[in-house]
Amino acid sequence: MTYAITQNCCSDATCVAVCPVNCIHPTPEEQAFGSTEMLYVDPAACIDCGACADACPVDAIFPVDSLSAGQKEYAAINAAYYEGRERETAAGPNFHSWGEPSFARSLPSDFAPIRVAVVGTGPAGMYAAEDLLLHTNAEVTLIDRLPVAGGLVRYGVAPDHPATKGVGETFARFHSHPRVRMHLGVEVGKDLTVEELAAHHDAVIYAVGASDARRLGIPGEDLPGSLPATQFVSWYNAHPEVPPETVGLSAERVVVAGNGNVALDVARILVTDPAALAGTDIAGHALAALQDSEVREVVLLGRRGPDDTACTASELLALAHLPGVGLVVDDHDPRTGAVLDGPAEGEKAALLRELPRETVDWSQPPPPGRRIVFRFHSAPMEVRGHDGVEAVRVTAAAGDREIPAGLFLRAIGYRGVPVPGLPFDESAGTVPHEGGRVAGLSGSYVVGWIKRGPSGGIGANRTCAAETVGTLLADAVAGALPSPAYPAKAFGRLVRRRGRQVVDARGLAAIDRAEQARGREQGRPRIKFDTVPALIAASKGRGLRSSR
Repeated sequence: MTYAITQNCCSDATCVAVCPVNCIHPTPEEQAFGSTEMLYVDPAACIDCGACADACPVDAIFPVDSLSAGQKEYAAINAAYYEGRERETAAGPNFHSWGEPSFARSLPSDFAPIRVAVVGTGPAGMYAAEDLLLHTNAEVTLIDRLPVAGGLVRYGVAPDHPATKGVGETFARFHSHPRVRMHLGVEVGKDLTVEELAAHHDAVIYAVGASDARRLGIPGEDLPGSLPATQFVSWYNAHPEVPPETVGLSAERVVVAGNGNVALDVARILVTDPAALAGTDIAGHALAALQDSEVREVVLLGRRGPDDTACTASELLALAHLPGVGLVVDDHDPRTGAVLDGPAEGEKAALLRELPRETVDWSQPPPPGRRIVFRFHSAPMEVRGHDGVEAVRVTAAAGDREIPAGLFLRAIGYRGVPVPGLPFDESAGTVPHEGGRVAGLSGSYVVGWIKRGPSGGIGANRTCAAETVGTLLADAVAGALPSPAYPAKAFGRLVRRRGRQVVDARGLAAIDRAEQARGREQGRPRIKFDTVPALIAASKGRGLRSSR
């Protein structure tokens, strides 16, 4: 029996580190690492030890003979990666050799502890904090503008992907670390300045992500009912800055610009049977809206053809197994048919070839049932309507086409926003840096999407953080870090003086207990508090009351 990596793979390579026979690739040392959609177990080399499954932070690795019906294909997907490749273990198991321990990202044993602030508690920030806490004696200050930790793990992962959310439990063990101080509900650039933060620490790592959404720049984009998909994701994840009334689901058809993983997430949530979501941590207002929803059809627009579909093959494969939901390709453009009728090149094209095709008559309402329509070679040109979205005008092979819809979501990517006091590249939406070191600002560093742009999933932040932390520690050894102007306890006093109700590690634990207690009452993993006041109240032990 061998193991296989499945849909939830986060590619952080924890499994690679524990594999005794080097049978998981690509590894961080290989050029292909970061360019593949997931990692793969070599069935010819796997010795069935299960170390990878035990270490996986998102429960994505299973024995092949225990894969569910919807996961069976992953045995072949893992094996296919090695077809035609020269195996390092062709002659037998290649056990890792023992040698002197090496800690590439560490400080000399006699080095005085440095104080490092990490701004942002999503995956990028927590991988950086983890690196510092495990490899050095650094004291870490965790800061987030929201009164709860988690970032995109809490507010960006779809509720029907609970295993992916599991990585948050890995990070949570560092929240109460004895060398960690936590200040949640504090916004840099508003509650305190970059200069003040730097004056209280040897170094500051900014892991603020990319919280804005890219725009299309088309007429009608700002009509009511025209939203960035990121806002829709925040809505169903109970983000405290997105009110329940943000999204209306009274129309039968929704159009989504884009066909990447976020587009697939929103489409899947819109057409999934609400009963299947009732056991997740989806926002209560979103679950109620979906139970009353009129949506029966979601149209995914792709500017290019099926061979350039932006989602990962694993997410597309999962969509094909969604109970009670049909998938269809709109055969409006001969270029689509040319690709799908020809030899399938790549996993996604092969999956799309299996779907039924029809030339959709958009003048008619959606057929009975629920379905997702892939429409390629079709870009949105205009959102039409008076008091709200009524239709989306899109490109078509024989002239523009109008698709009636009551909701339009643009899933075309995230974009970083400036942090007052830090340099910012407007064209890239990132902070200029060298190996993570902020250009022209000693002691300041970046990690994650604000560093490299909005690309890569959760696991990509691990190698990104390793580079940044390595740069920071090299600067520390070289004596290039500015010394703090204030003692360690002064920062906490500064934050409290600013009048904000700051949540610490104890308060965060209280929020977690209260949300889980609310969830148990309804047979759910948790029910999130969806306003800032409710989160603050829960942090003080008053968390069993309704959040709204």
